[in-house]
Amino acid sequence: MAAELTLRDVTLRFGGISVLDRVSFSVAAGHIFGLVGPNGAGKTSLFNCISGHYRPSAGSILVDEVETVNAPAWRMAKLGLARTFQHPALRLDATVLENVLLGAHSWLPGGPLSWSLRLPPTGKVERSARAEAVGLLERTGLAWAADVPADELSHGLHKGIELCRALLSHPRLLLLDEPAAGLSHGEVERFIETIRGVREDFDLTVVIVEHHMGLISALTDRVVVLDHGAKLMEGTAAEAQADPRVIEAYLGKEVTDDEPA
Repeated sequence: MAAELTLRDVTLRFGGISVLDRVSFSVAAGHIFGLVGPNGAGKTSLFNCISGHYRPSAGSILVDEVETVNAPAWRMAKLGLARTFQHPALRLDATVLENVLLGAHSWLPGGPLSWSLRLPPTGKVERSARAEAVGLLERTGLAWAADVPADELSHGLHKGIELCRALLSHPRLLLLDEPAAGLSHGEVERFIETIRGVREDFDLTVVIVEHHMGLISALTDRVVVLDHGAKLMEGTAAEAQADPRVIEAYLGKEVTDDEPA
């Protein structure tokens, strides 16, 4: 079941530098939500707070009303949170299938010893995980590469591998960090269709950090625009693109007729 995400006055400081300033918003269960803003706006820092990589200086982050600030990684996984990265973190010496199977670590029973010995209960679940991983690769058009080492594939294909790995963890809340970065136009179009499909079929809430406004416009139900670590506006992607404050944040102050060029 898709999860609801709520942020209340999330603040992040590094020393005397304020990176995030009392950011609040909610993402309804089952929605696709975008975090956008110019470079340096605080998007990645906020994403790192949501995923548990950073600990906010103040504020609350809740998944279905469960506080996640200070939660250990295993607790975040149990709550159903999964994340991809702008630069995919893959084992390049492992095959595509082996990389995807790493996503099952949060729900496979036993531990490294039982996995290595392939004891009966573990073996049955492992076979199920492998079949599920192959199904995800088929869905994303990567089944042909299951036995290919990851370092032989392109950056765009690495993004697909990481998405499969995240989905194999059985998430309820999926965080996508700049998924369109480095992708061709055709790859972006295929990615949009994939995310639409998995949102419905896997009953997911999806939060996306992205610069590619075509992807944001095509996918999101709502967006939050950040600027200098603060929430500038919230609304639909179309409303954000038409908002003078957003245009100014991205492009700088507009020059008028009575101002020097």
